[in-house]
Amino acid sequence: MDHHNTTNNKGNAPIEKTERYEKLVRSLANGDRSFHKLPSDLSADEAAAVRRAALERMSGSELEGTGSYSFDAEQVSSHNCENLIGAAHIPVGTVGPIPIHGQHVDGEEEIHVPLATTEGALVASVNRGCAALRNAGGATVDVEDVGMTRAPVFRTSGIKETRKFVEWVNVHEHEIRAFTESTSRYLKLLDIRPFSFGTTVFLRFRFKSGDAMGMNMATLACDQVIEEYITPSTGIQCVSLSGNYCVDKKPAQVNAQEGRGKQIHAEVVLDASTVEKYLKTNAADLTEVQYRKNLLGSQAAGSMGMNAHHANMVAAFFIATGQDVAQVVEGSLGTTCVEQRDNGSVFFSIFMPDVPLGAIGGGTGLRTQQEALSMMNVSPDPDNPGQAAMRLAEILGATVLAGELSLMGALSSNHLASAHRTLARNTPTSVQDAQGQDIRPNNGKLQVPSEGS
Repeated sequence: MDHHNTTNNKGNAPIEKTERYEKLVRSLANGDRSFHKLPSDLSADEAAAVRRAALERMSGSELEGTGSYSFDAEQVSSHNCENLIGAAHIPVGTVGPIPIHGQHVDGEEEIHVPLATTEGALVASVNRGCAALRNAGGATVDVEDVGMTRAPVFRTSGIKETRKFVEWVNVHEHEIRAFTESTSRYLKLLDIRPFSFGTTVFLRFRFKSGDAMGMNMATLACDQVIEEYITPSTGIQCVSLSGNYCVDKKPAQVNAQEGRGKQIHAEVVLDASTVEKYLKTNAADLTEVQYRKNLLGSQAAGSMGMNAHHANMVAAFFIATGQDVAQVVEGSLGTTCVEQRDNGSVFFSIFMPDVPLGAIGGGTGLRTQQEALSMMNVSPDPDNPGQAAMRLAEILGATVLAGELSLMGALSSNHLASAHRTLARNTPTSVQDAQGQDIRPNNGKLQVPSEGS
């Protein structure tokens, strides 16, 4: 095995291939030992190297790139990722500056936003939207912390017991609040919403969680209050700590209507010259694409997101800043609005009702993710909990607005395909029909042959 497959993250220093090391690799490769049952005295880097070497023997593949990483393997293996073997590297680009007028970002700041993506043309497109925002004086952004939710599900004997249980919860909300808030000084219970079907009762707890995204905090708080107070006091059993009425990592109408995490509004008014210069289109065409694509097209598809591509910016932003990437499905439940104004100007806005994100916890503590947050001056202050996460949400809102502006402009000016040809992939110089005849003329436009040709 080559030495590059036995390196760690300390300057790629090689890990010594001792007889014990070879024996461990062999035991994994032969299936005699599980990948999570390596000796506890191995460092996280050593354990990762052993797993990589075993996987190389089993698969016949080299994992040199996977074995190169900059994070602290001890921290990651104990908090972020089990059976650590290395890292998947995703390119990070930057867009901006974006002028943002919010409660937590001063419009005079020059915010450069890191986006992690493998999709060619995305960063360039968002950057074009940023230029339009700069020319228009910046994005106005408003964020509300609507709270993180967790909804355990309980089983009763029938309608009468269900009613008694719900009434008990309403009467004892003060005591329930005291139990849950005792689990963290940053956790605040906002309310409990019951919902029932016969013998099934959901309690949708909603918390503020400071600068943390809050899912783990909410889960631990609900678990404790159920085990120590609700079930002992009522005799009603909890079937599952999550009853899917939360709703986490799934598109859901309750989240679209009531919000979850951060609820974000962002808007801008573009005059006719800005629309023409930066988006290469006009108010009428932009509004028609919004109507027929984002509204009617989404309705025809049964989509819960009435937007062009919120998920693109949310995913790239989440990866760069260490958010839970699976929650992109919630962040995509947004609506884009375009309205014609006087003299060829356009009002353009985005609404994101369900954006779970945080400035501490999860992947935000990893090295490159910390650097991304620091680049945007997102730094939690224990004396002002929640302010850093709100700032982060304002920056995300402006970034999504910029991305929507650019793509909507590209679609209404028919520039989308040409941008991807230039920035994202190679285009074949010829296209042939079933008989092998070239059907792409010299001007590069595809010609569809008529029947019999």
